Amino acid sequence: MAIKIFFPTSCSAAENGLLIGRWLEEHRSAVILATLQFPFIPANVKEYLGQLEQVTGMSLSVLGTWSHSKAEADEKMENFLGELSRIFRHSPWLRMARESTSKFWDCRIERLEDGASEDVVLVYYDQMKVMLSELHSASEHSEIAAMFNTVAKNQLLFANDKYDEGPVKLTHWQSEGMEASIIVELMKQASVPVCAVLSFFVAVITAICSLRVLSGKPLSFLWNKLSTCEQLGKRLENLHVISRPEKAPDHPAFMRKASIVLSLLIDVVLGVVLMSWLYQGNRLGQLANALMPVADRVALELQGLLQWLMGAPAGLKMNRALDEVLGRFFMYHIHLWISYIRLMSPFIEVILWYIGLSACLGLSVALSILSDIIALLTFHIYCFYVYGARLYCLKMHGLSSLWRLFRGKKWNVLRQRVDSCSYDLDQLFLGTLLFTILLFLLPTTALYYLVFTLLRLIIIVVQGVIQMTIDLLSTVPFYALLLRLCRSYRLAAGVKFQMLEQKSGKPLRLLMQVNINPLPYGQVLETYRLPSRRCYPKDSWGSLCKKLFFGEVIYPWKQKKNKQQ
Repeated sequence: MAIKIFFPTSCSAAENGLLIGRWLEEHRSAVILATLQFPFIPANVKEYLGQLEQVTGMSLSVLGTWSHSKAEADEKMENFLGELSRIFRHSPWLRMARESTSKFWDCRIERLEDGASEDVVLVYYDQMKVMLSELHSASEHSEIAAMFNTVAKNQLLFANDKYDEGPVKLTHWQSEGMEASIIVELMKQASVPVCAVLSFFVAVITAICSLRVLSGKPLSFLWNKLSTCEQLGKRLENLHVISRPEKAPDHPAFMRKASIVLSLLIDVVLGVVLMSWLYQGNRLGQLANALMPVADRVALELQGLLQWLMGAPAGLKMNRALDEVLGRFFMYHIHLWISYIRLMSPFIEVILWYIGLSACLGLSVALSILSDIIALLTFHIYCFYVYGARLYCLKMHGLSSLWRLFRGKKWNVLRQRVDSCSYDLDQLFLGTLLFTILLFLLPTTALYYLVFTLLRLIIIVVQGVIQMTIDLLSTVPFYALLLRLCRSYRLAAGVKFQMLEQKSGKPLRLLMQVNINPLPYGQVLETYRLPSRRCYPKDSWGSLCKKLFFGEVIYPWKQKKNKQQ
């Protein structure tokens, strides 16, 4: 079995010294993290590695020596490096040196447990990309995952550059200076007071919302029905997540926090753009003036539809008395709705003006308000649908119950099943009479139910499109997509190895490439998608058609968990 040595390309130009890294016993491989430069004190080196182990929870060791000599071998240096192997008693012991006839490095392994020589595979890797990458496809206990985990968890080792004062001088991927920018540093400095202000703001809002007056029965019922209140509650939760001063404990928590911040920024920017567009050219006044003609047109169309149903729709012969009662009942609701719209018409422009200001909270809040406005303006259609559905469902249940009566069966309420039952002559006569009445009244009721169900489904589809747009703004991981687009190596689906050199009697040289195999966009969305407070109905198309056939009320496009809208 070959021994793999993962060597960082950033250490190729390092001077003579020691190899600092971790030995993976279960995989028989070594991960080199840095080279230790001369001069140093062995006791200080051991103390420094012990401090790193206490912080990172991962033991580092001196794995071997590093020699930068080329053509001429320095005998004193070789003797000195040989003496170091007696001070740092690690097994196996690596001795790496540059070859005089090659641009690559040679490696020898000493102090193997069985004493036999083994093949060596020298794998070069980009320490910066491995440090910042998150490997997704590798198994948790695989060799590549252990190597990535070793480099990522020893971030503290890369915190000091060669100009810092310390007990040791290391060479690694940040030896020439810490990577940073003025903007990033200013954002880090400003994040602490911003998080404090956000935390105070969230605490005040949460305390107000938890008041008994607002959380009482009538208002709590209203808050649960309004899409705007639900969206504001979700944004309040997001602010609570990003206002926490503590650092994200792991990579998924950091990605979620960063995606929430970017999602809020994009949402607010789009909302401000929408608000500036609405307030230019008196578009709000034009919209308010256009609402009344549209409302009158909808009322006229509904009245025409009801008059058509009260006649002979499509040449069908309906029950005249029931048709007249249902038509007048629904026509009365239309008159009430028109009176309500006429009463609100002087205040529509003012209401729209204040609603337009809410767009500064985000485009999702503006879309939630639009969804609630559609629900309020079409409340009469919802009432028509519920009336028709309940009446149709009552008749369908009555017909199914009476049909079991003819077959000598009944529904057992206690055991929730159909059992056999014997009926006398009076029960059969009364059942036959009721079945006939319900059967001949069913076409009239079914026609009204069908028409208003179609209208209701159109409104549900419109609200569903709006809610899907809101969820798109709230759940899409924009930060993860941005990383995948700009720095694909940060989200790696795997690694690929390129052969550099293979000679008999020499170590096999490979180059590990991270950015050549990035995570697909679909998997990025699936892995880092933000959680949503809404859930899709579990019903299939067959179940939906069954509910429509039996007259069960179809609730809005999305439903809250454990609650019906």
